[in-house]
Amino acid sequence: MKKDRQENQKQAEAGAAPNRKERIILTAETGADIPPETAERYGIHIVPMHVSFGSETRDDGTFPAEEICAYYERTRALPKTSGSTPEDFNIAFDRIHEQWPDARILHLAYSSVTTCSYQSAQIASEGRDYVTSLDTKMASGGQYAIVIRMAQLLEEHPEWTLEEAVSAARDLIERARMCFIPDKLEFLRAGGRVSNAAALCGKLLSIHPLIEFQNGYLVAARKLRGKLLALAPRLVREFTERQALEKEEVWLIWSPGFTEELRSALEQAAHANGFQRITWVKTGGVITSHGGPGAFGVVGFTRD
Repeated sequence: MKKDRQENQKQAEAGAAPNRKERIILTAETGADIPPETAERYGIHIVPMHVSFGSETRDDGTFPAEEICAYYERTRALPKTSGSTPEDFNIAFDRIHEQWPDARILHLAYSSVTTCSYQSAQIASEGRDYVTSLDTKMASGGQYAIVIRMAQLLEEHPEWTLEEAVSAARDLIERARMCFIPDKLEFLRAGGRVSNAAALCGKLLSIHPLIEFQNGYLVAARKLRGKLLALAPRLVREFTERQALEKEEVWLIWSPGFTEELRSALEQAAHANGFQRITWVKTGGVITSHGGPGAFGVVGFTRD
């Protein structure tokens, strides 16, 4: 098995799919914030979501997220985000099927209750018995962690059938946990997610809502008071303990405006809490439009 795994990894690094009974290809939206080089490494196909700057709509992932913050500073208006369309998925599914006619496609979707992408994938998969879609109930680093861990499992288990892969993906979805804190409430206010009064009080009193993904929904679990530099290490420790996270790997999310001082504090906290590996996930256009600059988050998998 070790020899097979090494051979599969060599093939993956060379751009080829590992030897398996059933070729399984993963797809995900750009809202998963998977960098192009990482997607290429694991053979993951990325489907675009969209961001509208006034009358101009652009594919998420085709521009730096810093442009979101610059646009807001210039216009005091937030870009509008939208999910992947059925046509986006038609293009992706057709391209994959044309190149690998016998492959099975496993789409690990952005949270279905927050956008239309999952529904679009289902519409596009009608008449395509080679496409299976699962709702990850996550976005950004949470979806990223599920998709990449799934890709790694497929490399480790070339003998898996689609049914076995789906079972493993569902297990990851059930065990994934994610929280994040925006640095400022201004973007949440501009997007209509908090009131002007709440945003003003949050700014004056250094209050930050702790947002968690719960069954696909963004839920304000509680309010934290203080500077992010002091809150960050505490959040890593408390979230790790409360969710009983596995210590193999933690995913730390950051958005434009994130400071090196805060990055260093989070890395120290992650190591102090026993995590063996840290993966940093930068937010793209869609997530930055909602969380704003300087936001950060924590993602991991529960042990049970």
